[in-house]
Amino acid sequence: MRLTTRLLSSLVQKRPFYVTTPIFYVNAAPHLGHLYTAVVADAIQRFEKLTNPDCKVIFSTGTDEHGTKIQQAAAKANQSPPEYCSTISKEYRDLFKEFHVDYTDFVRTTEERHLKAVKHFWKELRDQDYIYKAKYSGWYSVNDEAFVPETHTREEVTNDGKVRVSIESGHRVEWTEESNYMFRLSAFKTHLKNWLKTDGVVKPVKFHKQLQEMVEDDVYLPDISVSRPASRVHWAIRVPDDEEQSIYVWLDALVNYLTVSGYPDDELVKSRGRPWPADVQVVGKDIMKFHGIYWPAFLMAARRHPPRRLLVHSHWTVNGNKMSKSVGNVVHPRGVPAAHALRYLLLREATVADDANYSETKLINTANAELADTLGNLVSRSIGSALNPRGEFPALRPALLTKCCQLQPTVLLLHQVQVLPEICHKHYTNYQFYKVVDAVIRALHMANLFFETLKPWELKKKPECQKELDVVLHVTLETIRICSIILQPIVPDISKKVLDKLQIPECSRNWTDCEVPSWNMEDAIHETKKIQGGKFVLFPRIYVDKSQKRTSAKTA
Repeated sequence: MRLTTRLLSSLVQKRPFYVTTPIFYVNAAPHLGHLYTAVVADAIQRFEKLTNPDCKVIFSTGTDEHGTKIQQAAAKANQSPPEYCSTISKEYRDLFKEFHVDYTDFVRTTEERHLKAVKHFWKELRDQDYIYKAKYSGWYSVNDEAFVPETHTREEVTNDGKVRVSIESGHRVEWTEESNYMFRLSAFKTHLKNWLKTDGVVKPVKFHKQLQEMVEDDVYLPDISVSRPASRVHWAIRVPDDEEQSIYVWLDALVNYLTVSGYPDDELVKSRGRPWPADVQVVGKDIMKFHGIYWPAFLMAARRHPPRRLLVHSHWTVNGNKMSKSVGNVVHPRGVPAAHALRYLLLREATVADDANYSETKLINTANAELADTLGNLVSRSIGSALNPRGEFPALRPALLTKCCQLQPTVLLLHQVQVLPEICHKHYTNYQFYKVVDAVIRALHMANLFFETLKPWELKKKPECQKELDVVLHVTLETIRICSIILQPIVPDISKKVLDKLQIPECSRNWTDCEVPSWNMEDAIHETKKIQGGKFVLFPRIYVDKSQKRTSAKTA
């Protein structure tokens, strides 16, 4: 069993593995990008538990519920802000449940525990003299809830005439002058540079370099406003001892990661295993500045460690275009055809470093080709009554396997399955989920070729060839078993369905259980095991009509 340096350290200190998503802004219903962030974090924590079942995992997510945009969205929905926030927050919970996002903590910024944490954190920054009051003026984006440096704005001509927008987000900005509390971000340039010198502290390398360049550029490191007039942003947490000011929503939101750790209650933090600093914080590239500059600077100011790693991912486009409400191409996960295959597509297609493209055609074709045909059909054939009427995971006699190894497809398959766990372990630790799937699908293609070459349907007709048939079934089912264990972080529901069918005990589904295929044990005669009875369809094919509109999902 492999132990990373981080994991070994975690075991020695008996601290949990802590992974986070951002908390999601409730100004609108969740979309494809939000789900992607969540399933990436979920795959990370599932792989951690797979490789180290005894390690306690804390996996936090939640909803960000303060700010001007929330006020506006609630008014548009004819709801009070608390009602509106509860409605959208529940949508996130329901979405994550449907897509098997197995979080341990769901935090809302309107909770009392979070209010307490934010106010305490503010006082820590103030007591360290990193917060001061001053008059502030600049270009402010309501959509981004942030001031934007003038050099990062440009003029655009719209139907309303000339307007100024943020170059980064494209959102409109307005000149604002007000009295605010400021944070001494400029004091942390050297500290941030030193933090970013740590190899692997930001993944992938592409975004690590971008953050390093941002820290070198003083435009990104002026002192920043960390409050807003309460008269303008009343749906927010008030500044301690100053009811006329509301705490900046990003400062409020970022503290959620400490809230989950039990902060500021020392006894609660201790009881949770002192999880901070987080081991992996998963964020989209659009909020990299907030998590890669502001957040570590806030933490350093409060004399706390920055996160051990930021995993920054790119975005999803739709049919080659950026998702946009105005264009009307925002993808809501629960409304797509074959939603049960969407998690697979998200982790199978995206490379983290680069934008990925979603289309319904791609979703349907990928689901049919890989889940229904490559995996599902192989499972059905090897456990079906036509070839396996006894319903068995048959014993393997190595002497007979040697005879089968005279055929090239057998040799290729056995080698591929032998090296598969090591290959996939490397890809998982690099967050290259698509490469994990590539390797598994390659092994399953080889298993299908092996199956076709050995022609078990012909062996079934000859009583004297029953032992040879058992070899074919054993090798195929063993390949399926190993691939299903490896795929658990990607498609936990489908993997569970296969492993349950093969009656693999829960305690035998860890990473160590896939590292040594059964045929590696010389001279062993393995016990024949019964598989679960009853009709079994792993993944129904998805059928579309001639106009490419979904009409039904039929059983294969």
